[in-house]
Amino acid sequence: MDAAESSRGAAGARKKSWRSELVLAYQSLGVVYGEVVTSPLYVYKSAFAGGDIEHSEGNEEIYGVLSLVFWTLTLITLLKYVLVVLRADDDGEGGTFALYSLICRRVGAGLLPGAGDDLKGQRGGAALPPASSVRTALQQRRELQWLLLLFALLGTSMVIGDGVLTPAVSVLSAVSGLKLSMVDEQHQYVLLPVTCVILVGLFALQHYGTHRKTQYGGWMSLGGILLCVTGSEAMYADLGHFSQSSIKLAFTMVVYPSLILAYMGQAAYISRHHSFEKNHHIGFYVSVPEKIRWPVLGIAILAAVVGSQAVITGTFSVIKQCCSLNCFPRVKIVHTSSTVHGQIYIPEINWILMLLCLALTIGFRDTKHMANAQGLAVITVMIVTTCLMSLVIILCWNKNIVFALSFLLFFGAIEAIYFSASLVKFHEGAWVPIILSFIFLMVMCVWHYGTAKKYEFDVENKVSISWLLNLGPSLGIVRVRGIGLIHTDLISGIPAIFSHFVTNLPAFHQVLVFLCIKSVSVPHVQPEERFLVGRIGLRQYSLYRVVVRYGYRDVQQDSLEFEKTLVSSIAEFIRSGDSDLNGHLDGSDSPYEKLSVISKGLPFQKDGEPEASPESSTPTETNPKLVSSKSRRVRFVLPENAQMNSEVRSELQELTEAREAGMTFIMGRSYMRAKSGSSMIKRIAINFIYEFLMRNSRSPAYAANVPHVSTLEVGMVCQV
Repeated sequence: MDAAESSRGAAGARKKSWRSELVLAYQSLGVVYGEVVTSPLYVYKSAFAGGDIEHSEGNEEIYGVLSLVFWTLTLITLLKYVLVVLRADDDGEGGTFALYSLICRRVGAGLLPGAGDDLKGQRGGAALPPASSVRTALQQRRELQWLLLLFALLGTSMVIGDGVLTPAVSVLSAVSGLKLSMVDEQHQYVLLPVTCVILVGLFALQHYGTHRKTQYGGWMSLGGILLCVTGSEAMYADLGHFSQSSIKLAFTMVVYPSLILAYMGQAAYISRHHSFEKNHHIGFYVSVPEKIRWPVLGIAILAAVVGSQAVITGTFSVIKQCCSLNCFPRVKIVHTSSTVHGQIYIPEINWILMLLCLALTIGFRDTKHMANAQGLAVITVMIVTTCLMSLVIILCWNKNIVFALSFLLFFGAIEAIYFSASLVKFHEGAWVPIILSFIFLMVMCVWHYGTAKKYEFDVENKVSISWLLNLGPSLGIVRVRGIGLIHTDLISGIPAIFSHFVTNLPAFHQVLVFLCIKSVSVPHVQPEERFLVGRIGLRQYSLYRVVVRYGYRDVQQDSLEFEKTLVSSIAEFIRSGDSDLNGHLDGSDSPYEKLSVISKGLPFQKDGEPEASPESSTPTETNPKLVSSKSRRVRFVLPENAQMNSEVRSELQELTEAREAGMTFIMGRSYMRAKSGSSMIKRIAINFIYEFLMRNSRSPAYAANVPHVSTLEVGMVCQV
C-alpha cells in the first residue's frame, strides 16, 4: 500500500510539474516571444528595401531570402539560444549581466567594489574549476577585467538602444497595413500620427504593470534578414520570469514552426505576385486575404504593443541590475507587483525612451532606416553574448577550450557576417544605435569609475577602530537617546564621515549602528543570509556593525519594515551569547569572518498588542520571557527556553529604550573633486560628468522612504 501510494504521489507531482510548465510556456508566448513573433511584419520588406536585390522571373532571390531566414532562425535562435545559452543561467536569471556575474563569481575577478564573494562561494554549490591559463589571466590582469566589464556594459547599452528602436519599428510596421486602404497622398497624414499616438499610449501605460546570384546586393540585404531573430536575446534575458523547459517548450512546439510557416507563406505569395509597382506591397499585409485584413491589422498592432512592452520592461530590468551593481546612476524604481519581483517601472527611463522613440519615428518616418539601426543593435548584443558564453564554457562548465573555440568560431563567424552587413548601412540609420550606445556606455563607465574612486577614497581615509576605542567607554562625547544609523560603504573600520561628524558635533546616540548595504552580484540573497551583525569594541560601548546584502534582482524593504528587521537582528545577535567574539574588526583579510549571520531576528511587539510578530506564536500575556519596563512600549519576545545573564538583559533593555526613542539616519554627501595634476579626461569625468549625475540621481534605494525629519546629512569633499 505504501509503495502504491508513493508511486501515485510521485506521478501526481510529475503531472503537476508538467501542468505548471505548460502554463509557464503559454505565458511566455506573449512576454518572451512578443518581439520575435512580430518580425514577419517587416523582415521581407526590409530585406528588399533600398533596391539591394531585385526580383527575377525565377524567384531565386525570394527563395534565397526564405532560406536565409530559415537557417538564421534555426542556427541562432534554436541552436544557439534555446539549446545552449539558456543553460547558462545565474541562479535562474539570464542576460548579459547574468553572464558577467557568473564569470566573475567563478573566477574571482570582479571589479565591482564590495561584491561579497563569500556569499557567492556558498551559493555556487560546486568547487572552483581547475586553474587554467584563461582563468589565471583574468585574475592577474586588471586590464582584462576592465575589458570584460566594458564588454558587458557594451551589450547592456545596446539592449537599452534596442528598447528605443523596437517599439518604433514594431508599431510603425504594424500600422503600415493601413497603406493598402489609402491613396499615397494620405499616408503622411495618417500613418505617422497614428504611430505616435500608439507609442505615447504604450509608454504612458507602462507604470501599470543570400543566394549566390545576388552577390553584393544579397550581402547588403542581410541586415533586413537579421530582423527575423530580434527578440532572441530578450528570450534569454526573461529567463528569470519563467524556466528553461517552459521557454524551450514554447519555442520548439509553437513559436518556431509558426514563424517558419509564416515566412513560407509570405514567400509563396510574393513569388506569385512579385511584379509590384509599389514598394509597400512587399510586406506582410499584402499576403493576407482582403476579407480578414482589418482583423489581422488589429491583432498585429496589439502584438506589436505587447512585444514592445516586453522589450521596454526588459530594459527596465537591465537598468535595475546596473544600478544595483553601481554601473548606472540611481533612478526611482517602482515595483508594480507585490508578488512578482521582476515587474518594475522606472519613470525617468520610461519618458526618456518615449522621447527618443518619438524622435526616431518622426525623424525617419519609415521602417527602412529604423530596421537598419535595430539590426545593428541586436547583432551587437548577440556577439557580446557569444564571446561571454565561450568564457562560461571554459570557466564555469569546465569544458575543454576546443569546445569554447568551436562555439565562438561557428556562431561568431555567422554573426560577424550579419554585423558587417549591418555596419555598412551606417549612413542609412545604423548610426543610431552607435550614438545611443556611446552615450549610455559613457554614462555607465563614468558612474562606475566615480563610484569606484569614491570607495577607494573611503578605504584610504577610514579611521581605525583603535582611535574610537581609545576614547574610553563614554567615547568622550555626549550620548543622546535613540539609535543612530551611520550609512557607509565600508565593511570594516570607521568611515571618515563619522570622524568629521563628531569633530564638529561631539554627540551621538546611545546606540550607534554602522550600516553597510551591499548589492552583491548574485540575483537573489535568501532572507536568512541577508543580515550580518558584529560588535565594535566592548559591550558597554553599544556600537554595532550591520551588513545587509541584496541581490541585483532583489526588492529592498521599505523603511519601516527594514527598521524593524534591523533592530530585531541586532537583538538576536545580542541574545545569541557568542557576540563577544566580534569585538575587533580591523586587520582581518576577510571582514565577514568577524560578523555573525543572523538568519532570523528576535521578534518584538508593542504593549497592548495581542500577539507577537509572526515569527513567534506565543502571546504576550502568557510568555514570561519579555524584556520590558513600565516606560517602554516595545518589547522583545524571547523563546521559552532562552537563558540570558544580566549583561545581555541590560543590553537588550538599552536597545529597547533606544528603539522606542526613535531612529536617526545619518548619511554622507560626498562632493567629488579630481586631485590637482590629474589629466584633463579625469577632471572632466569627475568634476563635471560624475558630479552632474550625482546631483540629478536619486538617493540610495534604502533611503528613498526615510522621513526627512529623521535624516541628518553630513557633507564632505573627496579628492580622488
